[in-house]
Amino acid sequence: MALGVKQMMEAANAAVPRITAAQAKEMIEKGNTLVVDVRDAPEVEKSGKVAGSLNVSRGMLEFRADPESPYHDKSFSKDKTVILYCASGGRSALAGKVLKDMGYDRVYNLGAFKDWAQGGGAVDKPGAAGS
Repeated sequence: MALGVKQMMEAANAAVPRITAAQAKEMIEKGNTLVVDVRDAPEVEKSGKVAGSLNVSRGMLEFRADPESPYHDKSFSKDKTVILYCASGGRSALAGKVLKDMGYDRVYNLGAFKDWAQGGGAVDKPGAAGS
């Protein structure tokens, strides 16, 4: 049976816990945490990103997360807690489900970037070094 986006979102939301900005801050403070922005580069350039986060567009996530891929990013490690976010929480939920399917155990969906920023979370501003 073919799946539609509604069914895919339901499965993703069931597999990947949604967390608040406060919970994300606690996890980040504990260390061994990778925060991933799965928005496309133009979105990040416009708004900035969670301070210290890695921007990997949703379309490249599997390639960056798989150690066997020639495009693997060494920031990804299955022993880390991974927190994902996007513009509204949809892409980050789907991305989290993919990471779970790839063997990442501690994966969380922060949801929308704006919730982090409005909650007083640290932000790397657009055009700042490292963004």
